[in-house]
Amino acid sequence: MVSLLDIIGPVMVGPSSSHTAGACRLGLLARCLVGGTPEKALVELHGSFARTGEGHGTDKAVVGGLMGFRPDDERLRTALDIMERDGLAYTFEKTSLGDDAHPNTVRISLERGDRRAQMVGASLGAGRVLVTEIDGYPVEVSGNLHTIVLVANDVKGSVARIAGILADANVNIATLKLSRKERGGDAFMVIEVDEQPGEDVRDAIRQLPWVTWAFRLDKVSA
Repeated sequence: MVSLLDIIGPVMVGPSSSHTAGACRLGLLARCLVGGTPEKALVELHGSFARTGEGHGTDKAVVGGLMGFRPDDERLRTALDIMERDGLAYTFEKTSLGDDAHPNTVRISLERGDRRAQMVGASLGAGRVLVTEIDGYPVEVSGNLHTIVLVANDVKGSVARIAGILADANVNIATLKLSRKERGGDAFMVIEVDEQPGEDVRDAIRQLPWVTWAFRLDKVSA
């Protein structure tokens, strides 16, 4: 299915939907992993992002996203200046993530208080993005829906318990993907939902004794 955004592109501050709007949305998703604007960030650019990102404003876009600016926010143009004014320690490096990585890929390592997180994601064009890794776990997160990601022990009834927490909060599950490396080991869940879950929902999932960590990623698409 081809949407209108695939034809005319997203509403955004230019110049490039892939290098600017997509990069901003990746920053927006990454900041969710530490619960807000990170104090420190290492942004590693791969492929086309590394070669042409500075000219296309990729650095400004990622930083703007990390600070909570959306793709159509005029503050993206001065995001680096705002970053320095606010005393945020963000650094950029060029890297190679291998031949299999999408040309517009970024790896973002974040710190905020006692929280640490790392995310790998790619900008696919027309503002679309795909997160492929969180803290070393392979995932597929598009940002088209509100999403909960979590790591938990592989115990019986875990999916039903989490589904019950969401149902009690009147949050409808759109998709649920579960993967595990081995029976009885860690299980990784990606749950896309129709309604935005509150922090109380996230906290209720975190408090389950067999959950290692859980994050709520906000919807970032138009």
